[in-house]
Amino acid sequence: MTEKSYGGSTGIPTPKSITKTKNSQEFIEETKKKKMESESRIIEPEEMEKLKQAGEIAKKVKQYIRPLIKQGTPLLEIAEKIENKIVELGGKPAFPTGLAINEIAAHSTPTYNDETKAEGLLKVDLGVQIDGYVADTAFSMDLDNNEENKKLIEAAEKALGAAIKTTTVGTPLNKIGAAAESEIQSKGFEPIRNLSGHEIEQWDLHAGLTIPGFDNSQPTQISEGTFAIEPFSTNGVGAVREGKPSGIYMIESENNVRDRFAREILDFIVEEYQTLPFCSRWLVKKFGTRALLAISQIERAGILHHYPQLIEKGNGKVAQAEHTIILTKKETIITT
Repeated sequence: MTEKSYGGSTGIPTPKSITKTKNSQEFIEETKKKKMESESRIIEPEEMEKLKQAGEIAKKVKQYIRPLIKQGTPLLEIAEKIENKIVELGGKPAFPTGLAINEIAAHSTPTYNDETKAEGLLKVDLGVQIDGYVADTAFSMDLDNNEENKKLIEAAEKALGAAIKTTTVGTPLNKIGAAAESEIQSKGFEPIRNLSGHEIEQWDLHAGLTIPGFDNSQPTQISEGTFAIEPFSTNGVGAVREGKPSGIYMIESENNVRDRFAREILDFIVEEYQTLPFCSRWLVKKFGTRALLAISQIERAGILHHYPQLIEKGNGKVAQAEHTIILTKKETIITT
């Protein structure tokens, strides 16, 4: 799941008091500690194993869903098949499945009653988590048999390969972005400059560093850790704007709500999703359509961040390619 760049790391604040479970409390304490430390973060063996397990599930889900996606397939059907398969294979969705068509670059998932059908240049963005350890991956499909779509997809995939090949401990971020940008521009397209990859930590999808898809002149060196690398190619102007609300949310602050049912929904969100994104569709499936009113009440209380859809500013078509990597001093492991 991509991150919109606001001139630094994510513009969404780290939740301050998601303390109903042991994992969320540990996450908060560890996040505070990590932000105070400048040294490389070593991947522990147990963490490594869970990251690899999540990646293996993500790979199998991609292999499973690709042949099932055709022009005219309902997006809701695609999303539910992906998310059900993740659970069947022993994981949990790390965020709502992204299904973005043409100029919609990211943060687009079907609603509970969505009738939209797959077409055009479709981005499929999926995530798997095991105990909060995440594998984040995406691919694009041309459903129109369109040559420009195919070239945009090739550009994004080549950019991803070049960026990963460039990435080792100590590589400046701008060099990683430049490798992606060069591949995209060589095909006659532009990278989207205000979308980026991101560092990933337990229960924190957008942690620490952002990983550019172009040369941003940022000399900060990448260190050991887990990262989502995700360049976007477009035939538009190379930037996104915010569109309509997506139905994708994340807990961003502590507060409470008066309504009893809304409190029940909030307790469920904290227990089930902790600090990872979720969507209204999931809550409707669990609680029925009255969950929609509860979500609105929780959002008005300032507890939730509601992700907007991200649309290419020139209405150009967008392709995306993404892998999660584990970066150590010895090697780069592509988990997805």
